[in-house]
Amino acid sequence: MNGATVSRRAFGRFLRQIREQAGKTALAAGLEIEVSRQTLLRMEDGLATKIATSQLRDLLAYYDAPEEIRVQALSLWDEVREQAKSAQQQGNSKGFWRPYSDQYEAHFPHYLRLETSARRITVHQMILVPGLLQTADYRRGVIRIDEPDLSAVDLERRIELTARRQARIDEDRFQLDVILSEAVLCYRPAGPSAMSAQLSWLAEVGNRSNVSIRVVTFEVGAHRGLTAQSFTMLEFPKLQNGFVDPPVVYVEGAHGLGGVYHEREDVVRKYGRTIVALREVALTEQKTRDLVMRYAKEYAA
Repeated sequence: MNGATVSRRAFGRFLRQIREQAGKTALAAGLEIEVSRQTLLRMEDGLATKIATSQLRDLLAYYDAPEEIRVQALSLWDEVREQAKSAQQQGNSKGFWRPYSDQYEAHFPHYLRLETSARRITVHQMILVPGLLQTADYRRGVIRIDEPDLSAVDLERRIELTARRQARIDEDRFQLDVILSEAVLCYRPAGPSAMSAQLSWLAEVGNRSNVSIRVVTFEVGAHRGLTAQSFTMLEFPKLQNGFVDPPVVYVEGAHGLGGVYHEREDVVRKYGRTIVALREVALTEQKTRDLVMRYAKEYAA
């Protein structure tokens, strides 16, 4: 997604604002256009639904939306539909992850949709190297922790999916900011040689202009990251017509089995303050590379 398009999330948020300002419930609005409450909420959550343009017109009339709001909503809807049509023609409307659907939990495509749309991702990780920066052998080690009996074929398909995700860091307009606890450098989900290679890659990729990697050392003591734990903040491009797709904070659940998405402005701001506090105590990028390479050499010894 680029700045010239309107995401389904932003469009859905706009519709929700119109409904709430009209004082209508999702149940009543759904009944008005003969769809379920769940279908309407899915549209407001930015998920694809089978609602027709005529139904959207009826919905806006039910909300008694002013004419200028109706025109804007229908214009944005047309753009969302054109964007979806273009993606379908290019063969990527389902997402690159679709062929691997048997290799991930049902919740994961939602996260991947956000990840592929984000212009900036900030990751705070207490335990593991973030997926966007994991080497193949390190990733194999992580997967084997929970699924030691996974077949070699399925294991490699998951590695392929990770590689597809990692193509994002080759995009100049994409920014990845990573703040790691020093513990990430110490934990060993893979063998010494794999750990050495993983940390060497962190030092190398951290030289890219669109990738920032900084470590919070054990010497820092008490800091905001200890209570915030691991999380990911995703920020999106500005949209046309003054629309802004607000940031989302994702906190992963245990064993990768779902997680929590925070979109409330006050909650996102709190995580934003945590990121600022972490940057204040983290090593510089150069000192981080020096520390990471010291660990890499120790693993290689």
